Amino acid sequence: MIIPLSYNLRNLRARRMTSTLTVLGLALVVFVFVDVLMLARGLEIALVSTGSDDNVIAIRKGSGVEVSSAIDRNTAHVLKVQPEVLTDPEGGPFAAGEVVVLITLPKRSDGLTSNLTVRGVSERSLLMRPQVRLIRGRLWRPGTSEVIAGEALARRFKGCGLGETVRFGMRDWTVVGVFEAEGNGFESEIWGDVDQLMPAFRRPVFSSVTLRLRDPSAFEAMKARVESDPRTIVVLSREKQYYADQSKYLATFIRVMGLAITSIFSFGAMIGAMITMYAAVSNRTAEIGTLRALGFSRRSILICFLIESFMLAAAGGVLGVAAGSLMQYVSISTTNFSTWSEIAFSFALTPDIAVKGVAFALTMGLAGGFLPAVRASRLDLLQSLRAA
Repeated sequence: MIIPLSYNLRNLRARRMTSTLTVLGLALVVFVFVDVLMLARGLEIALVSTGSDDNVIAIRKGSGVEVSSAIDRNTAHVLKVQPEVLTDPEGGPFAAGEVVVLITLPKRSDGLTSNLTVRGVSERSLLMRPQVRLIRGRLWRPGTSEVIAGEALARRFKGCGLGETVRFGMRDWTVVGVFEAEGNGFESEIWGDVDQLMPAFRRPVFSSVTLRLRDPSAFEAMKARVESDPRTIVVLSREKQYYADQSKYLATFIRVMGLAITSIFSFGAMIGAMITMYAAVSNRTAEIGTLRALGFSRRSILICFLIESFMLAAAGGVLGVAAGSLMQYVSISTTNFSTWSEIAFSFALTPDIAVKGVAFALTMGLAGGFLPAVRASRLDLLQSLRAA
């Protein structure tokens, strides 16, 4: 016979204080576990969504990132006239040479300085990235010292708000617009006219060239031909894959460090669950003897106590995931290990992370409740009845 679930629920209600403390302990561990996964996932989403499946980015071989890349104008022209590149009705290619430079600015919060990215772009750059849209102000006027700033950057750095002036490249630049980019990495950049930014930074070459393909499936053929061309010492990557690779090392570091901390916390939570269940066994010796006298088998007793442990764990898991979901409204920033520039992003809760959080809680419940459940199932029937 199987002991009814109502029996488990009544026992948990009878020990409200210990049950509540156990649930809260498990919830805290799940909260940390889920937040670590949300943090890494948020970073990945911020960088992966920066790119587009239709765009290709070219950087110099051996550079790895745009900041250290250099592509001359002749190479840029060769890339722009590739047959796979999309053209407008007048035959103009959807391609843009861009310059990417790191500058240092103070933060609004504490005045400490941090690296951020300045990107010189053209009109084609904006057309190839429809996710970028102005939310305040206007675009820069060609030939002027005007720039636009990403929303995340405008909030955090001095001089980057609408109407403010920021100094870099030996010039003062006026922020005439603030843009959004669906929460991706572009929101942590300053954009301006590439023809003004290149001489300001004394850069006669581009950092990268971005191309829009007619057909994304033609990428591999184009990549093989261009990378074997002695005139173009470049590496081609799908734009989305390029930014995803930038997040790989930092996301892995966050996961490893966070999971190490979570493992320590989880050990404490399992000990807490085990103490709670052992106390339950000690306090219910007479009940266990009565159940055995009524015909319930040792297996039923074992399952009964495991179910109680799983109930506590499930409650802690759901509570921890629910608390973790509130972190989606928090935006933080960190240094991208690939570019050494600051990037802002938000915690991201996905269905698989929620499932992993609850599953982690149930695992802790099993680990913490198994030995007490075994002890309960092995209690001697006569000794248990004498305790009554």
